[in-house]
Amino acid sequence: MPLSWNEIRNRAITFAQEWSGASRERAEAQTFWNEFFNIFGIRRRSVASFEEPVRNLGGAFDFIDLFWTGRLIAEHKSRGGDLSRAESQAMGYIQNLQNEGRGDEVPRYVIVSDFARIALHDLEPEEGQPATHEFPLSELRDNIRHFAFIAGYETRRIDPEDPANLRATELLANLHDRLEDGGYTGHDLQRFMVRILFCLFAEDTGIFEPAAFTNFILHRTREDGTDTGAQLSRLFDVLNRPVDERQTHLDEDLAALPYVNGELFAERLTFADFNQAMHVALVQCCRFKWEKISPAIFGSLFQNIMQARERRQIGAHYTSERDILKLIRSLFMDELRERFESAKRNRRQLEALHREIGEMRFLDPACGCGNFLVIAYRELRRLELDIIQARFGDQPTEADIRASARLHVGQFYGIEIEEWPVRIAEVAMWLMDHQMNAELFERFGQVKATTPLTRSPHIVQANALRIDWNEVLPAAECTYILGNPPFIGHHLQTESQKEDQHRVWHDIAAAGVLDFVTCWYRRAAEYMVGTSNRAAFVSTNSITQGEQPGIFWPDLFRRGIQIHFAHRTFQWMSEARGRAHVHVVIIGFGRKDIARKRIHEYEIGEDAAAAVIEVTNISPYLFEGPNAVLTNRAHPICNVPGMKYGNKPTDGGHFLMSTEDRDALLRDEPGARPFVRPYIGAEEFLDGRERWCLWLKDITPTQLRRLPAVAARVRAVKEFRLRSKAETTRKYAEYPTLFRQIAQPNTRFILIPRHTSESRQYIPFAYFEPDHIVSDSCFLIPNASIWHFGVISSLIHMAWVKQFCGRLESRYRYSKDIVYNNFPWPQNPTDAQKQKVEQAAQAVLDARAQFPDATLADLYDPNAMPAALRRAHDVLDRAVDRCYRPQPFTTERQRLEFLFALYEQLTAPLAAPAGRRRKKDRGG
Repeated sequence: MPLSWNEIRNRAITFAQEWSGASRERAEAQTFWNEFFNIFGIRRRSVASFEEPVRNLGGAFDFIDLFWTGRLIAEHKSRGGDLSRAESQAMGYIQNLQNEGRGDEVPRYVIVSDFARIALHDLEPEEGQPATHEFPLSELRDNIRHFAFIAGYETRRIDPEDPANLRATELLANLHDRLEDGGYTGHDLQRFMVRILFCLFAEDTGIFEPAAFTNFILHRTREDGTDTGAQLSRLFDVLNRPVDERQTHLDEDLAALPYVNGELFAERLTFADFNQAMHVALVQCCRFKWEKISPAIFGSLFQNIMQARERRQIGAHYTSERDILKLIRSLFMDELRERFESAKRNRRQLEALHREIGEMRFLDPACGCGNFLVIAYRELRRLELDIIQARFGDQPTEADIRASARLHVGQFYGIEIEEWPVRIAEVAMWLMDHQMNAELFERFGQVKATTPLTRSPHIVQANALRIDWNEVLPAAECTYILGNPPFIGHHLQTESQKEDQHRVWHDIAAAGVLDFVTCWYRRAAEYMVGTSNRAAFVSTNSITQGEQPGIFWPDLFRRGIQIHFAHRTFQWMSEARGRAHVHVVIIGFGRKDIARKRIHEYEIGEDAAAAVIEVTNISPYLFEGPNAVLTNRAHPICNVPGMKYGNKPTDGGHFLMSTEDRDALLRDEPGARPFVRPYIGAEEFLDGRERWCLWLKDITPTQLRRLPAVAARVRAVKEFRLRSKAETTRKYAEYPTLFRQIAQPNTRFILIPRHTSESRQYIPFAYFEPDHIVSDSCFLIPNASIWHFGVISSLIHMAWVKQFCGRLESRYRYSKDIVYNNFPWPQNPTDAQKQKVEQAAQAVLDARAQFPDATLADLYDPNAMPAALRRAHDVLDRAVDRCYRPQPFTTERQRLEFLFALYEQLTAPLAAPAGRRRKKDRGG
């Protein structure tokens, strides 16, 4: 057990008194450091050595006064010596270690002393903390907490992409791969790796004596590895055995190890037969500074290690703690913190809050390696420390803490389909428990024992979509449901996942298009029946866009579900460095309605704080509005021209041509010219590219016979369709001269690209004549007037598009049946209002024409949009807005709320909802 701070302070006072007159480095320095370590109850020889040799640039050896691998260098001078010179010597030793290839051994701390003064240098100080603490020996007592790392009670919160984490991954991956190459695989390898990680972490953070595991490997196993597996098996057995049940003549170093329990070491594994390379890999792990690795992220590190080597990418798959906290704070921590601030001067309320926290139960039904549970536990433990301090002051007694501490890892439950993450989650929770005990020690000088592990998290290996969650945690006992279910679109699901989804949504038509994450919403809604528990999930933002909300949210609303809070689209920092981030939302929900509903709004790509808005109700689209959803419509709800899909060739590329292909064809067969048309897809439209197609809709057999090159392409189309697995495509092999889908109008039309960048303020639309063949990457509106062009080219239409279109990553995916056919057009505009819109729309087309060499992508680039075009759009926006109401709209949200209210009137005129008042916006 580590010493209490009171004991450490008393020892520091005695030490300072006894060494107040010492002066000679050579005679007394080593004894000084032996006794200095004893202040913390640490045997110096168990962690550090004297006169460590290190080769300098000249090839000769220098000798470090005191060296603790990866942790500390101490350099001593006689009384009155120059401490800055001692510091320079220490820094030189560090440089020499790096030059020798011993970078893993470089310490974080340097201590220099001349007996009378001590200076501690932190080479990796926390943000906002000083790097150096210098003081006279007589003030050691007042500065003793700066040396907490010696006792193993250093805590550090770091960026998941800190190089230390990448190095940790490399070391563990190397050990894993060496063992796997030797035939040690599967369940035993997974269990073994978790145990090794626990031991490495335990010796660096005070669960074990410092360097206890490292010394065991270095001094009790052979370098050739022949006995390493057997010795580790013996070590694991000792850790699983209570101290009073161990053999009388057990080796002294093994006997000093604590009883761990928690079933971590209970199962007997087959021996891992080591060789020298495996032993070296284990020793390299031992030399690493594991106290730097937070349990909140090491599960992600391990998950990456267990991937097949060809798919492993160091640094991949970290989940940002910042993003996890968004969910945890919104779901319960902000509320608990507010209650604490309100109650901390009222003893009765404070005790009631503390008691309530101790009775809470948390379920993550897709827990993976447990990151959400780990961070939730940490935040709650920190709140409990604040509660203890508010109840008992800055120096509570051990009895106060033992009597009042209520939180424990047994309050946390998880479901995970794979065994490996289950074991990681268990150990991560135990190690976070230890870190929080260390924070308790740091704050109050009192110790809460980590071992033996008397409580365990309840992590169950099961398919969460098939198991009854009540078997893991009865719903009546659950307080909060949280997590990050799988991000899998319907087109990427495996057959097993599709089967699970069908099982969950068996009674919902069109459920096959839903993202996999929606299954957890349905299961949570079923689980919540008859309870007041609340839930929040991270989800792909696609479940709040396009057709998906209209499929699954009505089912949840029928079950009494209400949306409590929402974080609108932001980038989820969970992908490998250098790869695209997933765009997600966080949705909090429950059966019990709440008064304070909040929406968090983000700027995509920005790292600024969210704007927080309090609202009366949150719609399935995550803006203020009713629990209504848009459904697919075959025709527009207003009297406007219909929209069509473009033409779909399904030709294997044989109808389509580049400019070079077209020129070659016409050079060989000039008679084909009447049948070659410009072919316009989204890329050609936006980027100004040229592409061509054969349009043989009206070709006669005689004409085709005279064009052998064209006929060859027709035969290739037929053969392509005949080889298709789709029966409908094979049927169209009977019509080899025609596109698979033909929608080409005979009149002028507006073209709409189906996909376009979200960075543009406006989606560019344009007019084309019927000789331009539109591909199925676009929509078209035949017989559209300049009035229609003006309305859909305005900001108010863009507000509707951004909210209700689907997304490809974050790019807009325009929809005919959801976006266009549900769009509420201005009702009864005057002739004068329509004329202003038409004039402004023509001005937009005229402004574009001023830049004939610019593509539409260039013209609508937000950083390059010409001023003339921007001014023309501004005029158009104001003209269209006035067709809806005389008062100007000042925000996109105002436009959207107005449009949705109008949509409700148009689709249900007899049940138009009463107006809603929005609460005051708040920055956050």
